[in-house]
Amino acid sequence: MTEPVRVRRVESKADYDTLLKFPWTLYKGNPYWVPPLLSMQKHKLDRQHNATWKHMEGEYFIAWRGAQPVGTIAAFINHRHNEFHNEHIGFFGLFEVYDDQEAASALLNTAADYVAGLGYDAIRGPATFSTNDECAVLIEGFDDPPVVLMPYNPPYYARLIANTPGFEKVMDLYSYYITLEGVHQARERLDKLFRITQKNNERRGITVRPIDRKNLKQEFILFRNIYNKAWERNWGFVPASDEELDELVKALGQYFDPRLAFFAEVHGKPIAFILAIPDMNQPLHRAYARPGKPEALTLLQVLWHWKVRSKINRIRIMLMGVEEGYRGIGVEAAMFAELYHVASGMGWRYADGGWVLETNTAMSRLVEAHNGRIYKRYRFFQRELKAPPSGAGS
Repeated sequence: MTEPVRVRRVESKADYDTLLKFPWTLYKGNPYWVPPLLSMQKHKLDRQHNATWKHMEGEYFIAWRGAQPVGTIAAFINHRHNEFHNEHIGFFGLFEVYDDQEAASALLNTAADYVAGLGYDAIRGPATFSTNDECAVLIEGFDDPPVVLMPYNPPYYARLIANTPGFEKVMDLYSYYITLEGVHQARERLDKLFRITQKNNERRGITVRPIDRKNLKQEFILFRNIYNKAWERNWGFVPASDEELDELVKALGQYFDPRLAFFAEVHGKPIAFILAIPDMNQPLHRAYARPGKPEALTLLQVLWHWKVRSKINRIRIMLMGVEEGYRGIGVEAAMFAELYHVASGMGWRYADGGWVLETNTAMSRLVEAHNGRIYKRYRFFQRELKAPPSGAGS
């Protein structure tokens, strides 16, 4: 007889170790999952040192069948999100589970109970731990490893969440596959598009400049200011604190190539940016970080696959933002054209453009005009919490 599922809060060091290492058991043999560096994962889960946790409260939980862990989840309140969006909700994240409906529902109900117990109106996710981090569940595009800082999960996750009473889709996100090489016919079309963009730039006073490598500190301050202004009305966006942006810049420093970062100006005023980074998940996938393996060895293998074997051929267009008042006049197209020229000239074969909200039709049209097609979809779920759900783990 199968033992029942029990969900317990993470309390001991042994619990924490199980939480941290569970994905390596779950994804064993999966050819597409990219294991994270343990040091980065430990920092993300560290509620004392991860800057995002300074405006959050929450708990970690593990689902057990007897002595065997079968799933994990985090339940938390992001106070900055609620203040910024005038909402009263909680979130779930760190959702990893076997194809086991009982275990998945027990985890989700436990997270919902936690959020409801604090008096909040709904629970949304997955997010680990905000839209500035890995978020949403992959629902299409499972036959390709994720790009850097994007999630991956088995195909059954969306089914398990949707089959847990009360959880419904709230928003989908898209990732675009953008061919930088292009076939001849597409190249002719793109050249025409670039000529139109250049004429518009001249007419409206739009210029695009690379990031100033000699003044990176000042440039990142400018990036931070534009970033928070440009994204403030986006669904789910929470302005990053100074500490969070410092951590983001520090993390990006491992991948950052200043040739792939640009500011756009209108009559000399900086009002937009675009940032792409090499997809370091490609060499990391080959190096395969795992518990017990010296991280220095993993990093050496990453460098070898990247620099010696050249096993990296794509970039991720990670961030793009235009301040309100300057949208819809061609700034986005100007930055996209510049990045396209530079990246293709550097030898990059293709780019991941993501994520894009399903409601952002203007951005979708822009990416599709530049050889982009949707190749991955992600989904956020939400459940209203009028009353504590039944059947939760304990």
